[in-house]
Amino acid sequence: MANKKCPTHLLFSSNRRLAKKLWGDEIDLRLLHSLREFTEQFSFSVARGEIQLLQGNWYVTHAGLISLAHRSRCCGLYVQPVSKLCDSTSGRWVFKAVVYKNPHSKGFAGFGDADPSNVSLRIRGAEMRMAETRAVNRALRKAYGIGLCSVEELGWSPRPSDRDLPNLIKSSSNGDNATRNGQPRLRDRLCLLIRQHQLDPNLVKAYAADYCGTATLRDASRDLVEAFINDLADRATKDREGLLCHLNSYAKPQGMNS
Repeated sequence: MANKKCPTHLLFSSNRRLAKKLWGDEIDLRLLHSLREFTEQFSFSVARGEIQLLQGNWYVTHAGLISLAHRSRCCGLYVQPVSKLCDSTSGRWVFKAVVYKNPHSKGFAGFGDADPSNVSLRIRGAEMRMAETRAVNRALRKAYGIGLCSVEELGWSPRPSDRDLPNLIKSSSNGDNATRNGQPRLRDRLCLLIRQHQLDPNLVKAYAADYCGTATLRDASRDLVEAFINDLADRATKDREGLLCHLNSYAKPQGMNS
């Protein structure tokens, strides 16, 4: 009789299968070995969004850390703002979090800060909550010995979900958005680029319209759209920081009507 697979083995099989589906060619042997280690040690789940691949590295999420604390029967968590370092007028917040793994623990402390310069555009105005989350994440990572940085500690957004991706390119019967010679549809390619490089879809939409010289990307010809996507892919690969700065130039100032 064959040996039954242990739950951890089953979880890793699920993680590996979903990771390859989500990130495809980005998943190499090194990343799979790391994924196995994180699965066996912390039981992180890709399906539950507890671990993500960004820029060729694994990152744990707030959801993953909270789940780990629950599974480990964490005794307590204390969070408070560091008042002397906070400035609500400029949107700068600093929090301190302390995690108590058991009733006799002396506590593991972590600090988190957030201001308009180190949060993504889509969460502007929520710097206080982000600072608190970052503090909690750092304290939990210290408490449970996790060397992975958390997604929320990064200065950009995690990849958008499919429902956040705008339907930028029109579908038509003449093949403008159809598969050609086995290549993905233009919209699929654009959505994949947005996900892979964690780009803001609304800013990409504005940049695309400007690039194509049309009111919307849907009004542009297939050749022009394809040229834009090729250029976007090249810039995202060679100079992502420069691309992000350019995309941010299309952001509307806060308070400006749509």
